[in-house]
Amino acid sequence: MKRTKLSIPLAAVLALLTLVVGVVAGRATSGATGGSGGGTGGAAAGKRVDVIIKASDSAFWQTMLAGSNKAAQDYGFAVSTFGPTSETDVAQQVQLVENSISRGVDALVLTPNSSTALNGAIERARAAKIKVVIVDTKVTTESDGFIGTDNEKAAELAGKQMCDQLKKQNKDTGGVLIEASVAGVETITSRENGFKQGLAAGCPSLRVIGPRYNNNDVNLATSQVNDVLTAERDLVAVFAANNASGVGAARAIKDNNAIDRIPVTSFDTDAQEVAGLMDGSLDTLVVQNPYFFGYQGVVEAGMAAVGTAPPFNLDPGAVLADKSNMDKPEVKALLSPPTAQAGK
Repeated sequence: MKRTKLSIPLAAVLALLTLVVGVVAGRATSGATGGSGGGTGGAAAGKRVDVIIKASDSAFWQTMLAGSNKAAQDYGFAVSTFGPTSETDVAQQVQLVENSISRGVDALVLTPNSSTALNGAIERARAAKIKVVIVDTKVTTESDGFIGTDNEKAAELAGKQMCDQLKKQNKDTGGVLIEASVAGVETITSRENGFKQGLAAGCPSLRVIGPRYNNNDVNLATSQVNDVLTAERDLVAVFAANNASGVGAARAIKDNNAIDRIPVTSFDTDAQEVAGLMDGSLDTLVVQNPYFFGYQGVVEAGMAAVGTAPPFNLDPGAVLADKSNMDKPEVKALLSPPTAQAGK
């Protein structure tokens, strides 16, 4: 558990609107923040905000924690950070929410590992007058705000780009594998559906294989992609729905010496995915801004805690990164963002 408490007061929250516009327009970087908290005081200064991420072993969520900690520094919140070891450990995440309720925090920023399994804990938190801002994955119960990428729209763009890429290679038939993490998670389902729509719009003769689910296990993802490469001789491309899937797919593509013939598009970014982008085992990354998730999540939680209504739905957008733009400053910053550990 990490707790950051600083005496810097809360600045005017409306100043963050310029940051929001920058992100939606695709110009945000991982280091973008709001004001410096240099005002003369504010009701939200010192409010206790717990941030619970999906998994402490993921660089993506560690970047979200870095954003959360920066918001604490900028606005004077008392932020504590937590996360289960794995995205598949829903029970531990429920327990972390229950712990926050017991401590009586003012607000909670939660990236749920299930769209439904956290509902009871969320409802108990709100019944205890704790404001709850949901990040990344929508839930089917009420909350005080949601921040997350429109995964279906972003994946649809990735599907269209994949179609264009295959057309340039004169490949308008064959199989496209969808390699994914966990079945039934709202974000993953939206990415699968969006990618299929984008692919079908321009390449209706391509056949979708899967999805294959790997439970966020890179080794299993590698094995599954290897199996499909062997069994499906007409495989022409792979879409990986998250970072573990992307790292596994990149390994399989390299193992089979298929870099030049099987393009791979993957969601998210971590050090291994960036390395894959550089060596060609990954062709495109759908890059989100988890730093913004953490920063804006804490700010909105603080707003809600003092009765100021934050934007109820906020989509920071996503960027398609490949070798043609990965060295541009605004994209490079998203590919190599800062990270922080939960509880440290």
